Amino acid sequence: MILLTEPTVKSLKDYAYQAIQQHLKKTLKWEKPVKKDEDPEALHQMRVGMRRLRTAISRFDLALNLPKPASDKKIGKIARQLGNLRDLDVLKETLETLYQPHLPHQEQEVLQTAFNALAKQRKDAFSKTQTTLKDAAYKSLKQALADWLEKPSYQPLASLPIQQVLPDLLLPEVSSFLLHPGWLVGTQVVNAEIKICTNWTPEQIEQQLATEGEILHSLRKQAKRVRYQMELFTDLYGESYAACIAEVKGIQDILGQLQDNVVMAEWLGDVFKSEIDAHLPTFAALLASNRYQLWQQWQPLQERYLKAENKHSFYLTILHPSNDSSGEQTS
Repeated sequence: MILLTEPTVKSLKDYAYQAIQQHLKKTLKWEKPVKKDEDPEALHQMRVGMRRLRTAISRFDLALNLPKPASDKKIGKIARQLGNLRDLDVLKETLETLYQPHLPHQEQEVLQTAFNALAKQRKDAFSKTQTTLKDAAYKSLKQALADWLEKPSYQPLASLPIQQVLPDLLLPEVSSFLLHPGWLVGTQVVNAEIKICTNWTPEQIEQQLATEGEILHSLRKQAKRVRYQMELFTDLYGESYAACIAEVKGIQDILGQLQDNVVMAEWLGDVFKSEIDAHLPTFAALLASNRYQLWQQWQPLQERYLKAENKHSFYLTILHPSNDSSGEQTS
C-alpha cells in the first residue's frame, strides 16, 4: 500500500537558511585561489558569491537574528574591495580583446602607457584585497555566519509559510526598480504622456550620457538588486517569472556595458591627463560608436518598461507564486 503524504510547506526561515548557507559556501570555495591570484575567474566567482550573500542577508533581515559581524554593511565593504580588483581585470580584458586589435599600430603603442598604469593600479588593489581577506572583520564575518548556521536564531516572522509572505518580500524592491528616475532619461513628458526621444544625433546622446549617466548607472544597480532577490525564489514561480528575471538581466547587462564604456573613457582621460581624442583618436571613435549602439539597444527596453500594462504584468507575476513550494533553490 502506498501512503500519500502532503508535501512539507517551506517557511521563510527555510529559504533564509538555505540561501545564506549556499552563498557563504560559494564565497569560501574561491577564497584560497583569490588570495593566490591564480585565476581571474576565481575572483569573479567570489565577488558574485559575496554579493548574493549580501542580498540574502539584507532581504531576509526582517526574519533573522544575525550577529553584528555578519551585517549587510560589513559584507558590502568586503564585497566592494573584491569589486575594485575585479573591475580592473574586466578593464584589462576589454581593452585587450574588444579594442586593442582594432587600433592602428601607433595607437597600440600609445595604449601601452595605459596598460602600465593598469598593472600598477591592479598591484595596489590586489594588496588591499589580500589585506581585507586577512583582517579581523572578514574572519569575524566567516565565524559569525558559521556559528549562526550551526545554531540559527530567527524572529517570529520567520515561521510563516514562504508563499504567504513572498509578494511582500519582493514587491518593495520591484517597485523601486520600476519607479526609478533612470527610466525617464532621454524622454519628454507631453500632456502627462512619456515620449522617448528616438531621433537623437550621436552628439545629443553623448550630451545626455554626460549629464544623466549616473542616473542610468543607479538604475543598473537597482536592476541587479532586483535580479538577485528574485533569483532566490525561482522554484516558487513559473515561466513568466523566469522571463521577468531574464529581462531584468538584459537591462542590467546593457546599462552595465554602457557604464563600463563611460568609465573606460574617463579612466583613460586620467591616465593621459587629457581627453583621449588627442592620443587615441581611433579608440575614442570606437568608444563613441559603441555607446551609440548600446543606446539603440537600450531604448526598446526602456519603452517596454515605461508602458503601464507591462509594469502591471510584472506585478501580477510577483503576486501569484505557483502552488508547489517543495522545490530547491537555484543559484
